[in-house]
Amino acid sequence: MSFWTDALGTETRFRDAAGWRTRSIEAGDGDPVILMGGLTGHAEAFLRNLVPLAERGLRVYAIDALGHGLTARPTDVTYHAPVFTEHLIGFLDAIGARRAHLVGQSLGGWTALYTALKHPDRVGKVVSVTGAGLLLSDDGRAEESEKVHAKVRSVTAKAAAAPTRESVRQRLEWLMVDPATVTDELVECRYRYYTLPGAEAALAKLVAEQPSEENRAHLLDEDALKRITHETLVVWTDHNPTTPAEVGRRASQILPNASFDMITDAGHWPMFEQPDQFNRIVGDFLTADPR
Repeated sequence: MSFWTDALGTETRFRDAAGWRTRSIEAGDGDPVILMGGLTGHAEAFLRNLVPLAERGLRVYAIDALGHGLTARPTDVTYHAPVFTEHLIGFLDAIGARRAHLVGQSLGGWTALYTALKHPDRVGKVVSVTGAGLLLSDDGRAEESEKVHAKVRSVTAKAAAAPTRESVRQRLEWLMVDPATVTDELVECRYRYYTLPGAEAALAKLVAEQPSEENRAHLLDEDALKRITHETLVVWTDHNPTTPAEVGRRASQILPNASFDMITDAGHWPMFEQPDQFNRIVGDFLTADPR
């Protein structure tokens, strides 16, 4: 069965966001919620979440970040944290949203928290799911962060450089607890995005710059986290292949208004691998009355 059957009732739109053509898959009515995926990901990662979250009374947008999926792939930008926030704010402007709740997975989690820090008035609640961009102060965690950055750069570059369906499959299986979650359809979808005309140069730039040492200047250290006062949910998994759950748990303790939750039997993509848990946890948080 196609994962698109989970998305019946959604619509796909293209808008100008800060000058960049941007794709979103969207559904529902109510407070706007932006779903953002990880490095080299795409909106299809959230096809199992759009309708269930929309049914909670929300207007939900799964977007392709700049350089990803069917959104523009410029080669005249630097793919560091600020440009993803610039693109996100442009998308909020394009949909006429004064502010929106942000749900970000991996790179998307970094973008969500960074945007909340830099543009606090444009952000409602924040959900960081197996989120990147966290830098805790102790030496062990700092060293671990550097290793994670290097590992992500290595496995992503391998999949994106002269991609084959097999290399794409291996990259996706690395994200999951159960390799069977990676269907032929998911592999084909990502392979097609990697091999679109003109994608090679932008993808190489993205993969080199986003996990680069220079972009570490934009990591969210403990001082930055203490300044993010939005109601925040940090979601982790019991088999995340990148950063250990203790980092997410500790970040939730540093953030002034945060809580922590764990999704079980999932790797880096809990929204796709365990959608029922994800939709319940995230839906409950987004629709709960403010504390």
